[in-house]
Amino acid sequence: MRIDRLLESSNEPQFSFEFFPPKSEDGDRHLLEAVEQLVPLEPAFISVTYGAGGSTREKTIKIVSQIRDDFGIEAMPHFTCVGSTVDELRATLDEMAELGIENVLALRGDPPGGESEWTQTDGGLEYSRELVELISAEYPFAIAAAAFPETHIHAASSEADLGHLKQKVDAGAHFLVTQLFFDNDAYFDFVVRAREAGIMVPIIPGIMPIGNLAQLERMTTLCGATIPPELLAALEARSDDGRAVEALGVAYATLQCAELLAGGAPGIHFYTLNRSPATQAILGALKLQRPWLTQ
Repeated sequence: MRIDRLLESSNEPQFSFEFFPPKSEDGDRHLLEAVEQLVPLEPAFISVTYGAGGSTREKTIKIVSQIRDDFGIEAMPHFTCVGSTVDELRATLDEMAELGIENVLALRGDPPGGESEWTQTDGGLEYSRELVELISAEYPFAIAAAAFPETHIHAASSEADLGHLKQKVDAGAHFLVTQLFFDNDAYFDFVVRAREAGIMVPIIPGIMPIGNLAQLERMTTLCGATIPPELLAALEARSDDGRAVEALGVAYATLQCAELLAGGAPGIHFYTLNRSPATQAILGALKLQRPWLTQ
């Protein structure tokens, strides 16, 4: 089912999970076990990332098809324009369409491993907006795009970043999924600014339950997300107790999601890091309390 139509037709918030293609057979098994454990929570969809430089193209498509066919859950591949010509992009999109995939998350993508600068491929595309245009003009997919509540790290300004986002929506993006963040004010302020700019599609907040302090610091450095000082202090006070850090991470994410849903967010997209326990706990609590009913 097209995710944009699901978002339009439902009066309930929609929950979804992100996974990445593992690098080993053990990782493959653990991913499918995690998906199986999340099935009872009835996710609206699962997205699967696309490695830097398109390095996991075949595996991403295989996992998306497997999740849909084996578990009956709508699955959406990430899709980037890095390292591919337009003809190669079309070939991959043709393959997705032949497999019955109905949704795609269109991204510019990160440079291939070992490279720090993004370089346009000869015969390829330079911007995610161009990728959205290509898909929208030639394929029947529902198209998702990325949004950055705290501004993309390479954007000249928050205004310029919002302008680029408007271009993606005007080009055909049907809904947006945000980069991870830990300050809900950033999301709520971003939604207000997006609406004022004429961006009216659903904006799904992306949430990552904190499980490891070093991993958190590494990921926020890469994406530019800020950690509220009070949260960072609380995590550092527990830094010698991994279980305590993880417990605080689950509690914080649960409160964060509850506030977002009560404030009108159309759902939550969980960055699972291929693990299910934290997401199970958070979403289980949310479905029991149904904070969106307090709107």
